[in-house]
Formats: sequence, C-alpha cells, structure tokens
Amino acid sequence: MYRLVFCTYLIGFSLTLPLAAQDRHTQQIRNLFESVMKDGQAYDHLRTLCKQYGPRISGSEIAGKAVLFAVDLLKKTGADSVYFQPSRVPRWIRGNAEKAYMYSSKKQIPVRIAALGSSIATPKGGIQAPVVEINRLTQLDSIGNGLKGKIAFFNVPMDPLFVRTFHAYGQVGSIRRNAASLSARYGAVATIVRSLASNTDEHPHTGNMAYADSVPKIPAVAISTLDADALSKQLKTDPALSFFMKTNCRVADSVLSYNVVAEWRGREKPNEYITVGGHLDSWDLGEGAHDDGAGCMQSIEVLRVFKELGYRPKQTLRIVLFMNEENGLRGAAAYLDSARARKEIHRFALESDAGGFSPRGFAFKCQTSAQFDMIHAWRSYFEPYDMALFTPDGGGADISGLYTLGAVLADLRPDSQRYFDVHHAATDVFETVNKRELLLGAFAMASLVYLISELGL
Repeated sequence: MYRLVFCTYLIGFSLTLPLAAQDRHTQQIRNLFESVMKDGQAYDHLRTLCKQYGPRISGSEIAGKAVLFAVDLLKKTGADSVYFQPSRVPRWIRGNAEKAYMYSSKKQIPVRIAALGSSIATPKGGIQAPVVEINRLTQLDSIGNGLKGKIAFFNVPMDPLFVRTFHAYGQVGSIRRNAASLSARYGAVATIVRSLASNTDEHPHTGNMAYADSVPKIPAVAISTLDADALSKQLKTDPALSFFMKTNCRVADSVLSYNVVAEWRGREKPNEYITVGGHLDSWDLGEGAHDDGAGCMQSIEVLRVFKELGYRPKQTLRIVLFMNEENGLRGAAAYLDSARARKEIHRFALESDAGGFSPRGFAFKCQTSAQFDMIHAWRSYFEPYDMALFTPDGGGADISGLYTLGAVLADLRPDSQRYFDVHHAATDVFETVNKRELLLGAFAMASLVYLISELGL
C-alpha cells in the first residue's frame, strides 16, 4: 500500500511540474526554496547571536554589543547601506535572583518567581503577607478591601481551547500588564501573576507590566505554572498561609540605543520601501532565540538569498532590526518618525516575531479588501510547501505604525503550539530552535516579498 501511494504521488508531481514550470514566479520561488534550504545561514547566525551575546534587554551593554554584531553581519551580507537609527530606550535592571517561599503550618516551601519587567523591587528585607487567590478579574470588586495588606495572586491559566495559542495569550496578557495597579487600588502590598505559559513547568515567564499613576506602585512577579498550581492547592487546605518574596530590580535612566537598518536599493522604484524585520532586544532570562532572534536572522536571510540569486526587488528593501519591542516600542517609534519626517512611501511591511517554528502562512492587514483578495489568490504558490494559511488579522507590533503611511502589513505565522512553552522564560535558548523550521520561515518571507514586489498591490 505504501509503495502504491508513493508512486501515485510521484506520477501526480511529474504531471503537474511542466505546467508549474511555465510560471516564472513558481520557478523563482522554487529557486528561493533551494537556496535557503541548502545554503541558508540564519541558523548559524542565530547560534552566534544566542551564544556569544545571549540576553539582550534594552539598554544593556549586551544589547549594545548585539547591535554592533548585527551591523557587521548585514554589511557582510551585502546590503547597499547599513546604518544605526538612534532611539532612547528605558533601562530596567533585574538585579540579583529573586527569592520566594510559601509558609504553611510553619513549613517553608520554596517557589520560583521572576520579577515582571518595569516592576519596582520589594523592600530590602522582602515582603511577607497572606495571599488572596484571584481566578478572574471580575472577582476584584467582590473581594475589595479583602486585599488590604495582602498579596494578590492572579491564577488565570491560558485557555487551552484556543487552537492558536496567541489568542489565549491575548486574552490574559492584560492581567500581567495591569494586575499590580488593579490590586493596589484595594490595598494589596504585592502581586503574583501566573506565568503566561501554555505548559506546566518550573520556569517563570517574565514580560512587561505598567503602573497606573493614580495608585501606589507595588512589586509584581510571575510565578512558574508548576508553583502556581502548588500554591493554589496549598491555599485550599491552608487559607491562612503566608508568602514571602524578595526582588532586587530597579528602573534606571533611559539610554541611547539603536535600530539597525540595512537597505537593498530598488531596481525600479528606489523611493518606495518594503520593510522586513524583527526585534533585536529580548528579555533577560533566556537567550531570546525564538523571541526574537529567529525573526531577526530570518529577515537577514531574505536579503542574503536575494543577493545569492541576483534578484533585486523593484522597491527598496529595508531590513530593520528593531530595538526595545519588549518594554517600550521606542525603536518602532523612531523608525516611524523618520519615515514620516522624510515623507517616505511605504508599500509593504513584514514582521517575524512569533518564533522560529514551522511556518503555516501569513496574516495581513490590508488597506482595502481588494488588496487582500489579490494576496489571497497567491496561496497557490505556497501550497506545495504547506504554508498557505492566509488570514486578514495580521500586523506586528514594530511595523504597526506604518499602516498609517499606507503600507500593507503582514506577519509570519508559524505553528504556535510550543511558542508559549519558552516565551519570556529561561528556556528560550538556541537549542529549542530547529534548523529546518527556521529556514522554512525565512524562505516563506522571501517568497512573499518577491511576490509583493513583482505583482504589486
């Protein structure tokens, strides 16, 4: 049976190949595929970024060194020009490792936490207080002053019923961002947030939070999903247990940093721009492999494969490695401000910031329905590679502002099932990236840019 199926597949392929070969776009996409999959360098470059530079939180010395590495890499890739684009970025420093314990019946049980980005630290001696568990935001009003002098524990898991895990993340992301201020209104002294993770393990996932000006600032931490379950279980048997936490983070003065921008001048319309990029900064717990070293190296690979094949887009291609996506989007603002000041014409922008997993397709934000209809018809070019899922719900944080300049936006959509196992955690390391999957994403991006340039919008 297996032999029959295999032979049938080969016969079908041989019958359709001559027709496909008549389409020069199909052939060029095949050329892109072969070059990226055989000679692609994104994986090796990602290894260097992760292992020689590692965590690249905005404003840090390591982030500055990563900027220099990216400039050198883009110059070697053969861009017409490579330059720094300055921006002042916030500087948040974690300090020494956090400590936390829960005390039940005089027993000290260690738990794993990580301060949330932009949080203030606990007092020098730490904070110890009773804990109130919150399973949904609507509980806050009913608990009210019951939070006074206590630690608010937001134990809200990501919903496993969403097929695309980013939808589950979006549903609970506001809790991480706003939990401290929401609970401080009722007198809470600190906040614990269940890690925004789709798995259960011992690694806390950090991420940015924000304070409201109208309430006191209190420390905010993430707790690992494993320890969140343990704390919840312990509270059911001992509601009077207390929790101790000590964090050492601080907010320092903002510092000057840079986007890295490379240009490959357009052959017909050099004053029109296609932007392709990811963000160079990462959180400080892991190596920023999937978030977003992968997207940066895929973007550089787009330029490399075009150079390799001698293909120059009609419009000027810009590869942009943005700084400060994680805790401020200052790099994105600098890029948009420059584009506006120069009155640039931006036709298309593509972002990769969803991990280096197998690509499934793209999501778009078009200026008109006719544009999406035209792009949607290109799915046939991607079907042979199993990446033809095109949806109209796209964008991307760093490129979102370019929509106001008339650009069509898109983001690469890899398989999302494992992304939130490592997102913002110490487990986001190079070893979790599969070379073939990473290169397939780069190939998909190059193919879409090629079609956008050749077929227009």
